[in-house]
Amino acid sequence: MNDPIINKVAESGLISLDLEEYYPKGNTALFDLKDHLFMGMILKEKDFRQSLTNHDWEKFRDKNVAITCSADAIIPVWAWMLIASYLQPVAKEIIMGDERELIKTLFLKNLSRINVKEFTDKRIVIKGCGETPIGDFAYMEITKILRPVAKSIMYGEPCSTVPVYKKSK
Repeated sequence: MNDPIINKVAESGLISLDLEEYYPKGNTALFDLKDHLFMGMILKEKDFRQSLTNHDWEKFRDKNVAITCSADAIIPVWAWMLIASYLQPVAKEIIMGDERELIKTLFLKNLSRINVKEFTDKRIVIKGCGETPIGDFAYMEITKILRPVAKSIMYGEPCSTVPVYKKSK
């Protein structure tokens, strides 16, 4: 009755990888071009340039910024470039798209920085449940990143996993 409790998960050699650790951190902001259009729908170059010149860009300082246009307007390529030229000196990161696309882009960037050597010939469990909702794209991306080096990849929790990949001998 005094047999020691053995943690079989700890002894299994499994490496648990929590994608929440790679979820983008920092403040995000949205720059909507519509607010700088004539009547919210027409880009008049002179007015547009003046509006951007007068805009308070400091409110984007050190933020991750998504540039979008919520109006159904025709926006010339140079307009996106002009906005980027104003944001680049103050923003941490800039993408063209909505806030959801911003999070996805930053998440993929964070995953790309993983040192895959740490996972060479390891048995990896990609954690499946957590506080932060992780998009399916992130699970697919981490599989693409780790498959070339991993011994095996599983999804779930160490006590209950679904096999995803196992290196053949």
